[in-house]
Amino acid sequence: MMRYQNAKVYGPDFQFHTGGFSVENGRFTDVLTAGDGTAVDLDGAYVVPGFVDIHNHGNSGHDFSDGDLAGLKTIARYLAKNGITSFAPASVTLPEEQLRAAYETAAVFAEDELEGHAVLRGIHMEGPFFSEKKKGAQNGAYLQKPDYEMFSRLNEAAKGLIKIADIAPELPGAVEYIQQVTKQCVVSIAHTDANYDRAKAAFAAGATHVTHLFNGMQPMLHRAPGVIGAAAETQGVTAELISDGMHVHESVVRAAFSMFGAERLCLISDALSCCGMPAGEYMLGGQRIVLDGTIARLADAPDTIAGSANNLFGIFRIALTIGIPLEAAVRMASYNPARVIGAEGEIGSVQNGKRADFLVLNGDFSLRSVFLAGQELTEN
Repeated sequence: MMRYQNAKVYGPDFQFHTGGFSVENGRFTDVLTAGDGTAVDLDGAYVVPGFVDIHNHGNSGHDFSDGDLAGLKTIARYLAKNGITSFAPASVTLPEEQLRAAYETAAVFAEDELEGHAVLRGIHMEGPFFSEKKKGAQNGAYLQKPDYEMFSRLNEAAKGLIKIADIAPELPGAVEYIQQVTKQCVVSIAHTDANYDRAKAAFAAGATHVTHLFNGMQPMLHRAPGVIGAAAETQGVTAELISDGMHVHESVVRAAFSMFGAERLCLISDALSCCGMPAGEYMLGGQRIVLDGTIARLADAPDTIAGSANNLFGIFRIALTIGIPLEAAVRMASYNPARVIGAEGEIGSVQNGKRADFLVLNGDFSLRSVFLAGQELTEN
């Protein structure tokens, strides 16, 4: 058993408390106890749950959709080093056989929790059932109508790992697809040209999530509230937000926080293979992307944002600078995404009995250290 004391611990009530905790057999115990003087003194540092990224395509030059096991291990190692202790990698719009290969690789990786790597807790199926008009960086050559049998085949290949399945609800057969798929995982509205009524119908059918809110959908207008308005007013619907200051203006991030609250928003990275890499050309699902700074765009359509080059911890720190309260930002990067993928009983909060994945933060909210199942991550 290891005991820690004199920390600002982010408790299960989503508030910070001065106290300590213990770790035994990789699990939290004695959370918010004062310690007995023999515990490790954290000197007033912040202790928060390990972050959970439910929308991440890759990093370090590797793309989850490539289906490469060595690449997936590299992705998971990078995530852990940067405070993301659990993840649900996102695929992109590709032919079924390529998605199958990626999903089978994910299933193999998930069977063994490698020491020093983020834990793969699901798959985010982003595509191919999207709108041509709002496809963004998704490859239009592989878009298709909703196909429940295809979903079932892929989920079988993934050994049930699909936790979020995206869809544009205006497509033919979308409502029926949602009614079927929602019995197996979360259904999310994404890359859609749907209006308010179509979105409301999707939520009535069982959809409960919105992928990267504001991106890949109609804007919210005073006479046409669209997906955003429908989601905001529908209790139980959660939404992802890329608070990097580029995908969504900082004022709109604050507006989303006002509309949805800390309970319903999930911070995501939407990071691509170029995350953690220098400026240059990389790949996303077979398409060339160009990284310039912290944003990546399609090489053949430079006005189209392809995704982020920032990890979730970086996204979290940006959220703090643009007005999201600390307690809310931590929840939006840990407990909320864990709950979306059904993992909140295991991770997402510093709570007795849960797996001891936690981060120690300095006073400026920079990352001091990462612990996976109670073991401090080293550089090796």
